[in-house]
Amino acid sequence: MEELVIRDADVVDGSGGPSYRADVVVDGGRIVSIVREAAAAGCQRPKARRELDAEGLVLSPGFIDMHAHSDLALLRDPDHSAKAAQGVTLEVIGQDGLSYAPVDDRTLAEVRRAITGWNGYGDDIDFDWRSVGEYLDRLDRGIAVNAAYLIPQGTVRMLAVGWEDREATPDELDRMRQLVAEGMEQGAVGLSSGLTYTPGMYAEDAELTELCRVVARYGGYYCPHHRSYGAGALEAYAEMVALTREAGCALHLAHATMNFGVNKGRAAELLSLLDKALAEGADISLDTYPYTPGCTTLVAMLPSWASEGGPEAVLARLADDDTAERIRHHMEVVGADGCHGVPIEWDTIEISGVSDPALGDFVGRTIQQSADARGEAPWVTARRLLRQDRLGSTILQHVGHEENVRAIMRHRIHTGGSDGILQGTKPHPRAYGTFPHYLGRYVRELGVLSLEECVAHLTSRPAARLRLPDRGLVREGYRADLVLFDPETVAAGSSFEKPRTLPTGVPHVLIDGRFVIEDGRRTDVLAGRAIRGTAYPG
Repeated sequence: MEELVIRDADVVDGSGGPSYRADVVVDGGRIVSIVREAAAAGCQRPKARRELDAEGLVLSPGFIDMHAHSDLALLRDPDHSAKAAQGVTLEVIGQDGLSYAPVDDRTLAEVRRAITGWNGYGDDIDFDWRSVGEYLDRLDRGIAVNAAYLIPQGTVRMLAVGWEDREATPDELDRMRQLVAEGMEQGAVGLSSGLTYTPGMYAEDAELTELCRVVARYGGYYCPHHRSYGAGALEAYAEMVALTREAGCALHLAHATMNFGVNKGRAAELLSLLDKALAEGADISLDTYPYTPGCTTLVAMLPSWASEGGPEAVLARLADDDTAERIRHHMEVVGADGCHGVPIEWDTIEISGVSDPALGDFVGRTIQQSADARGEAPWVTARRLLRQDRLGSTILQHVGHEENVRAIMRHRIHTGGSDGILQGTKPHPRAYGTFPHYLGRYVRELGVLSLEECVAHLTSRPAARLRLPDRGLVREGYRADLVLFDPETVAAGSSFEKPRTLPTGVPHVLIDGRFVIEDGRRTDVLAGRAIRGTAYPG
C-alpha cells in the first residue's frame, strides 16, 4: 500500500492550465497516481497508509526560488523556516557572482569578508570544502530544502586574477575557463555575476563571453546581476542579451527590476527589448521579487575604484580623509557605479543590519535620519558606519516603482526570486514572504495574475530553466515536492516593521514526499539535497 493519499485537493498543476479536483497518491518520494474527480465519479478511491484531507486547499508543485542567498544559512540553520514555511522546496544559490566555491584558502577568507553582510562571516561553519563538488556534497548531508548552485564569476576571478581592475591575461582566462568547466562538471547549473560588485565588475564583455561559452557547452545558463539597474539599466540589459547571444548561452536576468527615478514607468521599454530578442531566437528568462525596495550592503554603494584590492584596501581608503572625500564626491555628485550611476539619496538608504551589535541604533533608520540626529552630513555618518562595522552593514534601498514591478511580473518569461538576505536585525521582508505575497497580494487581492498563471511562474517555468525533468509540475512520476495552501488566506506575514514573521495559509509542504511543514509547523525532517545540473560537454 502506498504511503500517502492527498484527498479532494484543488490541483493547480504548474502548467498554467485550469485547476481540477483530484486525489493525489505519493509513494517513494514521487507522485504515483492522480485520480481526478474521484468522489464525484463514484469510482474506487485510492487508499494509502495515511490520508490527508485537502478540502478547500490548493495543491501545487513546490515553489522554486530562483534567486536566494542561503549559501550558509542552509548549513547553519536546519530549521530554515524562512523558506520552508513559504512553500519553497528548491533554492538557487551562488548568486551575484560571490559565493564560497570554488576557492582556495586565501580566496575563502576574502570572500567571507566581502559578503559578511549577506551571510555573516561564518564563524559557526566548518568550511570543509574548496571545490563546487565538495560544497554540493556538504549540502547532501541534509538541508531543509533543496538547493542548486551557480558558479560565482567574481569568486572565480578572485582565484585567477585577484582584486585588480585590469584585463585578465591569457593564462588567467584559461584558468577561469577551467574553473567554470570543473564547476559545471561537478554539478553547477550555470554561472552568476555581480557586475556592480568587485571584483566581478572588472571583467570586460569579452571575458564574460568566453566564460559563457563554457557554460553553454554544458547546457547551463548565465545569471548576471548586470552593470546597472539605474541610469544605464536598459543599456545594461541589452549588453547581457548581446553577450549571451554571441556566446550561444541561455540568459536568466537576476532581480530584473527598473529602479530609481530615471526609470519610473519604463518597464515597457525593457519588455520590448526582451520581446525583440525572444522573437529573434534568444533563450531568456528572468526573476523578480514582489516589492519595490532593494536590498544589498552599504559598501556596495561605493564606486568600484574605491573597492579595488578587497575589503582591507576599502577600509584603508575610508580612513584617508582625501580619498574619502573623493568617494563622497563620486557618490553624491557624479553617481557612483556602485549606486548604478545615480547620485545617492541618503534618505532612501535604510540600515537593515549590522555585524557589530553595538551599532544597533543605526538599524531601522535611513542614513539621513541618523545623520540628522547627530547633526552631521550623511556621508560622515555613512563613512563612520562603514569603518566601525568593517563593511558588514546591510541596507534597504527604497528606489523601486510599483507599476514596473507589476508590468514585469506579467511577462511570459517571468519567474519568482526572493533575493532574500537573511542576515541583519531588520532584513527585507522578501526573505520570509515573497511567495505567499505573490499569491495573497498579487493574485487574490489585486488580480495582477491568475492563480494558475502565478503558480506556473513559481514552479514549472523555473524548473524548465534549470532543466529539471521531474520537478515543477503535479504529474505522475514527478518528484513529490508539493505545497498545500489556502487560496483565501495565504499571505506574507512578514512586513518592513516585522520582517521575520512567517506566512499564513500554508499548512503543508512536502519535499521528496516527506513533510517539512505539517499542519503549519516545521517538522524535524531534512529532506533537502543538492540538485545537480546535468552536465553534458558539447
